[in-house]
Amino acid sequence: MLLDYESLKLVWWALIVVLWIGFALTDGFDFGIGALLPFVGKTDVERRVMINTIAPHWDGNQVWLILAAGALFAAWPLVYGAAFSGFYFAMLIVLFALFFRPVGFDYRSKLENSRWRNAWDMSLSYAGIVPPFIFGVAVGNLFLGVPLHYDEYLRAYFDGGFFSLLRPFALVSGLLGVAMLTMHGAAYLMVRTSPDEMVHKRARNYLSLLAIAVFVLFALEGVWLWLGIDGLQITSAIDGNAQPNPTTKQVSLVAGAWLNNYSIYPLTILAPVMGLLGAFGAFIMARAEKPGMALLNTSISVIGIICTAAFSLFPFIMPSSVNPSHSLTLWDATSSHLTLNIMLIATAIFLPTLIGYTIWCYRALWGKITEEFIGDNDHSLY
Repeated sequence: MLLDYESLKLVWWALIVVLWIGFALTDGFDFGIGALLPFVGKTDVERRVMINTIAPHWDGNQVWLILAAGALFAAWPLVYGAAFSGFYFAMLIVLFALFFRPVGFDYRSKLENSRWRNAWDMSLSYAGIVPPFIFGVAVGNLFLGVPLHYDEYLRAYFDGGFFSLLRPFALVSGLLGVAMLTMHGAAYLMVRTSPDEMVHKRARNYLSLLAIAVFVLFALEGVWLWLGIDGLQITSAIDGNAQPNPTTKQVSLVAGAWLNNYSIYPLTILAPVMGLLGAFGAFIMARAEKPGMALLNTSISVIGIICTAAFSLFPFIMPSSVNPSHSLTLWDATSSHLTLNIMLIATAIFLPTLIGYTIWCYRALWGKITEEFIGDNDHSLY
């Protein structure tokens, strides 16, 4: 065996966080540009400029989502089963929204008809807004707890429905998810377009507004967690090498418990600091007309916000509001020791491959997308 069971559980917690960060950083600006399509692009050519900044990469970026979901299934099967049962309708909404992207990209420019193209543009915008919102709502519900519990045969029961997920804190989390990725998309759009064209200028203005929105929403969520939401705390002894069984531990509801890790592990405070300073830096760099630095700062903000959620919940993965002691944690929701070891070997091979071909694709297809470029390649571009 490569590592002991306890260490593997920690390693896979970190790897899954990394995979979701990779998805947010790459496919995030695809969602963001899609969301901005009707607002930044005022003419057909401007919208084609926006679409073609992401057209060569969006499907490759989506591999991160597939890999993250696959890792979730293989490393945390109990979480995967509970999430895809409890959030089934929400996941279907995300899935159908994602359908619009390949169809929209491929069919939008098939006809030179404004109503046809506008309809597909709206579908691409829908596909850019809905998934980040649903993902944000899902994360918000983790802090509130989901109605999950087990019987004596370890059969999972999820007592809530789709509309029970739409609680105020979760809705704010959804708005933060949309604002965060749309901010990231606006920064990427600035990098890939010419400063002389209106797409670039409008993207800069939206980036400034969205950076403020991210800063305010993220700060609001932090204060809300501190003052208004009780967290969970494991009160029984933890055996990191024990076989998975989410019903054997004791968990208590404690005021302010979601912020306890920042005093136990002081370095974790860097995550919320990155989230706030990254958004503030993106605003400053957008106004200073420094697209590359703006994109770097939005990336820092995205990483900080996702890590803040992960560090705050640690070691919980899916807290239960019905029976807190049945909450799923990284200690009791994992696959077997052998499975985690085999997956670690596979990840050591394929994750560098994924990163390598992603970098190669961006390097090979890098460059400014302008209205002149669209005109010169009218029949070979989206």
